[in-house]
Amino acid sequence: MNAIALVKHVPDTAQLSSALDGLKLMAEGPRIINPWDEYAVEECLKLREAHGGQVTVLSLGPAQATEALKQGLAMGADQAVLVSDPAFEGGDTLGTARALAAAITKLGTWDIVIAGRSALDGDTAQTAIQVAALLGVPQLTYVAHIREINFEAQTISVERMLEGGREVLTSRLPCVVSVVKEINEPRYPSFMGIRKAAKASIPAWTAADLNLDPATVGAAASGVSWAEVSLPPAREGACQIITGDTPEAMAAALVDKLMAEKII
Repeated sequence: MNAIALVKHVPDTAQLSSALDGLKLMAEGPRIINPWDEYAVEECLKLREAHGGQVTVLSLGPAQATEALKQGLAMGADQAVLVSDPAFEGGDTLGTARALAAAITKLGTWDIVIAGRSALDGDTAQTAIQVAALLGVPQLTYVAHIREINFEAQTISVERMLEGGREVLTSRLPCVVSVVKEINEPRYPSFMGIRKAAKASIPAWTAADLNLDPATVGAAASGVSWAEVSLPPAREGACQIITGDTPEAMAAALVDKLMAEKII
């Protein structure tokens, strides 16, 4: 069993404050592993514990993205690979998917790719789907539970989380799966895992290593451009305090105001 977890290094939105707005956070703020991807890593580890094999964590990004990969290694993954090249910068989800699909192919034989439902920054939920399309394999999205998986028969049965309930699907392997948080509870990295990850040497594959034409990835091939990025205008509001001698009087005054505004 060879499982691949896709992870991304994203801004830590928990650090948003009056001193660190969204633009500053995207440009220079602290980074963490995409929280959704921790569920993907955990599910790969659970499959390895049940069936044996190997877990690889894979990410596309700058050199700093190795921190997200080290998180996966600290959790227990066997190896990590970073896809990094200036040619990948400014790309859209399709360009990212092309690079990741090429890296997955370069890794060799694999059975399942698992990703989080979306990334905390872009929140498009498109990359995993596009990776599956480029690899020519089935895609199973919003998976909340893997009911059964048979690596010998190359089949998988899952439950998808939908707004109105759950949907059961059966597919062949290999496939790409994106998961929601209901699928598991990610483990905390062990002390030994953290030490091992800190010493790990993580290879960085470039476009040339993946036999990719730079014109097909990054800003050169992006169908989406961001001419300008700005914060939304600040919301303005007013507060009026209703006073009165008794709670009943204040309630009556509130009702009068609501009726005057035609709210009730």
